[in-house]
Amino acid sequence: MAWSCNATVQLGGMLLALFGWLSSCVTTVVPLWKNLNLDLNELEIWNMGLWQVCIIQEEGAMECKAHESFLALPPDLRVSRILMCLSNGLGFLGFVLSGLGLDCWKTCEEKPGLKKRLLLSGGAAFGTSGIMTLIPVSWVAYNTVLEFWDETVPDIVPRWEFGEATFLGWFAGFFLAAGGLLLIYTTCLRRTETPSAPAALFLTNRIPPSTYSEHLVETTAIVQM
Repeated sequence: MAWSCNATVQLGGMLLALFGWLSSCVTTVVPLWKNLNLDLNELEIWNMGLWQVCIIQEEGAMECKAHESFLALPPDLRVSRILMCLSNGLGFLGFVLSGLGLDCWKTCEEKPGLKKRLLLSGGAAFGTSGIMTLIPVSWVAYNTVLEFWDETVPDIVPRWEFGEATFLGWFAGFFLAAGGLLLIYTTCLRRTETPSAPAALFLTNRIPPSTYSEHLVETTAIVQM
């Protein structure tokens, strides 16, 4: 029962991490970190991502243009590119490590200490990946808020607002961190081993009934010592 509960928690942590990792990958690719509605031309919506800027017209046509230079990007977008790529790679490493350490995976069964270390390393990788996803998303969101409420900019100038990828990135970071914490928690669970039924019957048959209680008391005293 303890093994079943432990394995269930591990699978739950893996599913949370999987959802978070996929969401983080989507957040990295899509050009929806910021959006801009032009008052002078309401038929166009500008969307900005880490890799390109897209213009969506009312007819549904979309035209995208990649950023010309990495060095020409604002500091928050430059750092976000690096951190998001590292986060996705670290999340993939977390799947490899924690997958080998799962109780339901019949590998390294003769080395329970190794499986525990693999699971612990995978959980730590997921947690770090979640933090590395939350940092760039929160940084870009913070700068977006500062620029939106900047009083030095005339009111007639359009301002960037939150895009859908910002919220998706926050969910991705929280799910990755939650999945990693669950996997780390399972390594701290105490596993109690109970003797099998054949072994218990063999012990009972070998000890005479008259001395069974005395043998049980002696065994308990030895275990306590």
